[in-house]
Amino acid sequence: MPSPSSPPSLPPVPTLAAWFIPRPETGQAASAALVPGATVVLVSDRGSGARAGAPATTERVATGAREWPDSCGKTQLAISLATSLRESGAVELVIWATATSRASVLSAYKEAAAALSLRTAGDCEAVATRLLGWLQGTRTPWLVVLDDVTEAAAVSRLWPAGPAGHVLATTTSPAAVPRGHVASPVIVPVGTYSRREALAYLMGRLAADLDQRQGAADLVNELGDEPLALVQASSVVAASELSCREYLDHLTARREMVRAAGGAVSPAALTWGLSVEHAALLAGNLAHPQLTFASLLDGTGIPGTVFTASGREYSVPEAAVYDGLAALAATGLLSVDSTLTPPMVRVNWVVQAAIRAACPPESLSGISVAAANAMLSGWPGDDQPEWLRRAYRSCAQTLRRIAGDALWQDECHGLLLRAGQSLDALPAPAAAVEYWSDLATTSDRVLGGDHPHTLVISEHLARAYMAAGRPSEAISWFQWVKGDRASRLGPDAAGTADASRDLGKALLAAGRPGEAVSVLTEAVSSYDHAMGTDSVEAMGTRDDLVTALRATGQYAEAVWLGKRVLADREKVQGAKHPDALSTAQQLAEAYLADGQAKAAISLLKRVVSDREKVLGSRDPDTLAACGALASANHGAGKMASAVQLYEQVRTGYAETLGMDHRLTLSASLNLAHAHYAVGRQSDGSKLLRETAERCELHLAAGDPLTASALESLRNVSGGGTDGPGSAGKDGAAKDGAVSPAAAPTADSEPQGGFGRRVTGRHRNK
Repeated sequence: MPSPSSPPSLPPVPTLAAWFIPRPETGQAASAALVPGATVVLVSDRGSGARAGAPATTERVATGAREWPDSCGKTQLAISLATSLRESGAVELVIWATATSRASVLSAYKEAAAALSLRTAGDCEAVATRLLGWLQGTRTPWLVVLDDVTEAAAVSRLWPAGPAGHVLATTTSPAAVPRGHVASPVIVPVGTYSRREALAYLMGRLAADLDQRQGAADLVNELGDEPLALVQASSVVAASELSCREYLDHLTARREMVRAAGGAVSPAALTWGLSVEHAALLAGNLAHPQLTFASLLDGTGIPGTVFTASGREYSVPEAAVYDGLAALAATGLLSVDSTLTPPMVRVNWVVQAAIRAACPPESLSGISVAAANAMLSGWPGDDQPEWLRRAYRSCAQTLRRIAGDALWQDECHGLLLRAGQSLDALPAPAAAVEYWSDLATTSDRVLGGDHPHTLVISEHLARAYMAAGRPSEAISWFQWVKGDRASRLGPDAAGTADASRDLGKALLAAGRPGEAVSVLTEAVSSYDHAMGTDSVEAMGTRDDLVTALRATGQYAEAVWLGKRVLADREKVQGAKHPDALSTAQQLAEAYLADGQAKAAISLLKRVVSDREKVLGSRDPDTLAACGALASANHGAGKMASAVQLYEQVRTGYAETLGMDHRLTLSASLNLAHAHYAVGRQSDGSKLLRETAERCELHLAAGDPLTASALESLRNVSGGGTDGPGSAGKDGAAKDGAVSPAAAPTADSEPQGGFGRRVTGRHRNK
């Protein structure tokens, strides 16, 4: 069930730790700064240690440096502030995002967008843009928490803003706040408790037995007011018959022993060891393996199902598993959030690093494989909440980094493949490219280039490049896969045909249509032999070939083939099947390119009408068809209809995808060109400048749509007589303006090909 600290379907806010105190002295600066419209960043003010993911810090702990980076309780303070704001009515909406990776933030934003009934179609970057736009304009008081920001790239262009909002971030370094994207952030250093806060915390924990408070002041002084050390020390005292003075005696003895061995002697470096010893008394042999297991995963949130799955592998009952976790929680080594289903286990990264440093490497490798097995067996399905899948992805990423080659014994562990597929499905194309690229490098190094898993990973990487709009980089990977399948399966096998089609589509998207025609022709022949001429695969590949033929200027051939595919589609699937409508739109494109504007307009009107009836007027495929019809009317000189349709397309994309989405910007550019074509220079100029500014602000550097918009502006400034984007024979603007009808490879992500809906097997190919 969802956390009571968060409305249903929103990313759950972590619960406050037991016996949390509100830090009336050291937390007031953050509370006072967190006013509407403000961005507050909580930063560690002691040491330069980063999370366990940072090699330098981890090395300091692992080598037994005399000082550990302290845990100052930034996240707990953030939870307290979020809870206080909501309970006081200052905010109505809280969105909590763990910001250890960009994919994690995007996932949380997608979950929040769905809860707010915003459109979640397209990749997560587009969804995030829509959510940020909504936050900017809403009057509903809100708070967004970006917890544990580790690098600026993870949150670049993802910082919310708005007059009704509050933004709260936690990080180990102000350098993680991306410059230029956050307006005047208030940096609030967070250190240890004050002496009064530390003593109040300890006394509060020991309220049940006043005798245990003896020596409390001396223990607080010894622990240096460090929150983590106080949590562990007070937990052990509360769960035992020790007094503070007796605990201090044990702590002093341990310090001298560790110091003699040259180990770390900071308070947190000592208290965790005493906590481990006491946990073993409470939970027996189960405590240490569970803690080691937890040290390999993402401590910000480990689903309890991971532990129960591991327990099943060793015939440990579920009740015993949770009893062991409860014992570890009782000694301050971790916390268990039982308000969630499944419960969420959280472990401080300092404790995790210490446990790993104390574990022999060979044992760590074996436990890593066991953890991977448990995660794979318990991976949540599509019917599970996004926050749970996000937690599994983060844990898998942490485990992959820590385990290293232990998960590559003779093959790539299935968990690594499953985690990548989850990123693909999210979808987060840029994160998927980075993930599969790292996996491909490791697989080639460990398993070799000819290993089957290396080829599987290569295919995933190629598809990720395509999804990210980087077809040129996908080509070599698809070529590798195609060559391997042809040699192993034969040229006419279905698997070889799939690889040929993938390569052909990549070539086409990369602007190499001549090569695409050759490869797609091979794919059609292979499908015909393997599956029959009327198979869905064969017809879909002929659709792709129509596109390639048109791109090479072979218009008559494209029209002939398009007619054949449409006839086959209507015979096999029916005239109103989404694939048949997509093929009809393809044929209309070919008609238009061949100068048959009347036939193109007639066919496109039917496509638009049928799609509106089946999908609705705001569906991306319907809007793509309207864009194609607008382009056809533009090319035929029917400018009144063209302008009306361009306006309809732009409005539809703006409402469903947001003003800054690439499709909306493309539609805006087309509408600006149409305004010029009908003599509405003032409207065209205003829209053109606005579009160019949005392109520069929201699209990647070097994007062709931005180049087209800027070129159009230069044409306007130069007084070109034809306007900034007169249409040519195929409906494309002279200056290279991108139209949903004319060049959808980068501008029609929700569709395949020229607005063709991807369904069934096509979605996986």
